[in-house]
Amino acid sequence: MHQVYFVREKKKIEVPEGTTILEAQRLAGLRPDAPCGGAGTCGKCQVMVDSQPVQACQTQIQENLLVDTTVSSSLEDAVILTDGFSRPVAFKPQIATHSIELKKTVPGDKRSDWERLLQALADAGAPATEHFLPDPDLSSSLYERCIQGKTWYITHTEKEILDISSEKKPFCLAAFDIGTTTLAGYLLDASCGQVLAVESRMNPQAQYGADVIMRSDYALSHGTEALSLCIRQELDEMLGCLCDRSDRKRADLLQVCVVGNTCMHHLFLGISPASLVHAPYTPAISQSMTLPATAYGLQIHPKGQLLLLPNIAGYVGADTSGCLLAVRPDQKEEITLLLDIGTNGEMILGNRNRLATCSTAAGPALEGAKIECGMRGTDGAVDHVYFENGTWHFTTINNQPAVGLCGSGLLDLTAQLLKQGFIDENGSLESGQETPKTFFLVPPEASGNGRGVYLTQKDIREVQLAKAAIAAGIRILMKTLSVTEKDISCLYIAGAFGNYMDPASAGAIGLIPQSLVDRICPIGNAAGEGAKIALLNAEEWKLADTLTRNVEFVELAALPEFQDRFVDELEFPPQG
Repeated sequence: MHQVYFVREKKKIEVPEGTTILEAQRLAGLRPDAPCGGAGTCGKCQVMVDSQPVQACQTQIQENLLVDTTVSSSLEDAVILTDGFSRPVAFKPQIATHSIELKKTVPGDKRSDWERLLQALADAGAPATEHFLPDPDLSSSLYERCIQGKTWYITHTEKEILDISSEKKPFCLAAFDIGTTTLAGYLLDASCGQVLAVESRMNPQAQYGADVIMRSDYALSHGTEALSLCIRQELDEMLGCLCDRSDRKRADLLQVCVVGNTCMHHLFLGISPASLVHAPYTPAISQSMTLPATAYGLQIHPKGQLLLLPNIAGYVGADTSGCLLAVRPDQKEEITLLLDIGTNGEMILGNRNRLATCSTAAGPALEGAKIECGMRGTDGAVDHVYFENGTWHFTTINNQPAVGLCGSGLLDLTAQLLKQGFIDENGSLESGQETPKTFFLVPPEASGNGRGVYLTQKDIREVQLAKAAIAAGIRILMKTLSVTEKDISCLYIAGAFGNYMDPASAGAIGLIPQSLVDRICPIGNAAGEGAKIALLNAEEWKLADTLTRNVEFVELAALPEFQDRFVDELEFPPQG
């Protein structure tokens, strides 16, 4: 056994000899960022040992160590998008409260205390009380409550009584979007639907890999426990922060609605992702579910419920269901395209007559992974680039010295290099600088990392792979529905990348059709908005299953033409 002391965090841990520094970081609860999952290919987990930089995932501990993590990527302080487009819905949640009087039984009345409780609820206006599930724990207390002769407040759904109290409580609800990279949480007032607080964090599962394939591989090799535990703990901590910020109690939280892609959904529940990574790539569970929240590590009301929206397909998950609820393209006469750009590029095309969806493996390049100077959207990340009067200009998050490129900056830089002729249509880079296959936007001496901020030929290939996957998916959906670009009235773009990117840059590199650039409508975290809608309106929650069943799923991997289209889309469009 050897001791490892993490200087920056002031944490000490003892680990067996041969443990990697990355594993020690995980064991110490540091949540390192490891986009390649510890394969040693990304270089983002670099730390300092004896004043020498080493890769944490590739360095085994053979003695007591002092480790400085200052130079490594972490999951802290990222700029995370929580706002999103939503449509107004009537406030008719599943949760309702009725006040009743419980009286002592009289001779000759053979009804049980439970039956008399349900009758009192029906008399108070609660519908269909005959469908309520019997509750032994609650029934045990009814005799004493009847003797007290008080007015009682009964809080219930259409099938279950959740709480009985002598005073009306300020109950609340919570919604979460579990993204592959980020988490967004919202606390809502159960009496009116008002948003009380918002909390966002990086997904701690990133320490096991940047994308769903890496995390699935880890789960298949090591089990789901580590991945499930870290995300449940993170959501539970977020619930605590949301309640503290709103001066609410955890015990007053009655429902938590969670959305996420199919892999995030499965890993949160502790379901093996085996069916997702083996053909024909189907979910283990698709339909919506209502589960006991405490069974999944969420410390809320003892009878609090965990709600999960339905998955559509193996790689079109509950987050896309949330987007559907937020936008409701099924109600529109005009044809719209909804695109969520992330490690997976999910998209839905159509209108009230027909909707089709697919998912493309865009990979994490557009979120900074697999890019040599790529990074999350944190301080010092170059977020926008433009070329004017023969000079390169850029901005960074919080105006800090440049240390890397986040997704929007990567997109801008690629587009500008293409426009200025440094990249040709095939993606070949000739920088005109000392190293022709590397373009330095920020020289080492002017950067905040001492290495400079630059783009390599390999980085451009990663951008081509990502943009080709998304562009090909769009084209295949258009062909499936016999739709042309001119037929699409609006392009809704969901997610953080879509919110911060420059649409002109997306069109310039061919990520989206050039003709749709002027029809883009960023809708932010629409998945999270959909989760809120499911809590605010019981009919919308019920509708989600029907809505997702009626969306046609196009399995791109099964279409020979997809590969041809993908290869065609690898090229950049000609620049005017």
